[in-house]
Amino acid sequence: MRLELDGWLLVSAVIVIAAIASVRVAHRTGLPSLLIYLGLGLLLGESGLGEIHFENAVLAKQLGLIALAVILAEGGLTTNWEHVRKAVPPALVLATVGVGISIVVLAAAVHGLLDMDWRSALLLGAILASTDAAAVFSVLRRLPLPPRLAGILEAESGFNDAPTVIIVILLSQVNVPDPSVWNVLVTSAVELAIGAAVGLAVGPAAAYLLRRVALPASGLYPIAVMAIAFLAYSGAAVAHGSGFLAVYVATLIIGNSRLPHRSATRGFAEGAAWLAQIGLFVMLGMLASPSELPSAVIPGLVAGLALVLLARPLSVIGSTALVRLARIGRVTWREQIFLSWAGLRGAVPIVLATIPWAASGQAGMFNVVFVIVIVFTLAQGPTLPFLARLLGLSAEGEARDLDVESAPLEELNADLLQVRIPPGSKMHGVEIFELRLPSDTAVTMVVRDGRSFVPAETTRLRSEDQLLVVTTAAQRDLVERRLRAVSRRGKLAGWYGESGD
Repeated sequence: MRLELDGWLLVSAVIVIAAIASVRVAHRTGLPSLLIYLGLGLLLGESGLGEIHFENAVLAKQLGLIALAVILAEGGLTTNWEHVRKAVPPALVLATVGVGISIVVLAAAVHGLLDMDWRSALLLGAILASTDAAAVFSVLRRLPLPPRLAGILEAESGFNDAPTVIIVILLSQVNVPDPSVWNVLVTSAVELAIGAAVGLAVGPAAAYLLRRVALPASGLYPIAVMAIAFLAYSGAAVAHGSGFLAVYVATLIIGNSRLPHRSATRGFAEGAAWLAQIGLFVMLGMLASPSELPSAVIPGLVAGLALVLLARPLSVIGSTALVRLARIGRVTWREQIFLSWAGLRGAVPIVLATIPWAASGQAGMFNVVFVIVIVFTLAQGPTLPFLARLLGLSAEGEARDLDVESAPLEELNADLLQVRIPPGSKMHGVEIFELRLPSDTAVTMVVRDGRSFVPAETTRLRSEDQLLVVTTAAQRDLVERRLRAVSRRGKLAGWYGESGD
């Protein structure tokens, strides 16, 4: 179907509006919104109502990698370093050693079960080894998980794109002999080191300059930050390093610096990431050919089951064992089960599948990966809240950040937190003054039964109340620990030795 420019603008606007409206549906069902966007793409594609013919795998690969860079930049900017700091060591092991284990285990499984040659099996393993940042951020940030567990999943999804992209590119070179294990390891290590170096150089320099350069309009700060993110990405790529690692590290540093108009910058990045997700998933949906997908169902189900039930759990077990031996952290068996099931796949594997398609002109592996992402996202996404509750990992009383565009808060170096009192919490019946929060902290509002009011010191809290708490950045950790302690043991938590850790 041929459209003039105005027609394309009309179609694009309708798609974006429909995609934004579908976010509410995704939120209610617990499904990652990527499935709805992929469905829109299929509907617009050659076999759908739109009959838009899009089969350019090379262009899809290029646009997909750019969109992933935007999504990673938003992930870095909105990740709270204090929440993920303790989670970084295990996350890095999962993103490197865990990726290697997953590739080898899945390759061995599909080689034996599907009679796939070793190079193709390793390529499929590499494509599916990376958890998807967009899927993880959209689903897990709605779950009330302990900060460390959520931090492991977020940091892993931010870090593991880089090594998998390198390995997929190496294995997709059709006219090059099979790379040795040593060649893959050395190339990956060098590119990751260059990417990390670029990110560590760009991030602090950008944060320093943005704090000291007075731009004439506040709207220029978000644009400058996104431009810096692409500077890190392209700079690392030109230097033959990992652009994904560079952009994530750089934006992680920038996002955790005290920048002018930081809330507006993060809001702009979030909007850009949503637009990138919508465009990316719709494009990938149009790229897929529904008529070719039935033949990929059986291989996709076999490979997906091997991934979810074998490769991912073994990669988690192996990585956490290494973490424990190295004494850089401890992951409980409950957390290992949740990490194994929460390794969501989304846009990243589908985009990576366009790399061998663009190199060889064969779409077979793309179709298999497409089926895996749809089927197993449907299976995993909605069940994560239930699994968290079943394993006792749900932490509904955790304080959450609220992004507020407020100059006084920035000037006072303060944070605004939202706290929900879950059913069964010992905070039920406690009066405000009995929380014994630091003197520079205040409960400014209580929302109860849909009605909000300013509490007094003697206001008695109830289950299902939502509190707005203002505290200084320096006291935030102490406030969160005190709230957790009272929620667990009541107003006399200190007498019981409960610290809220």
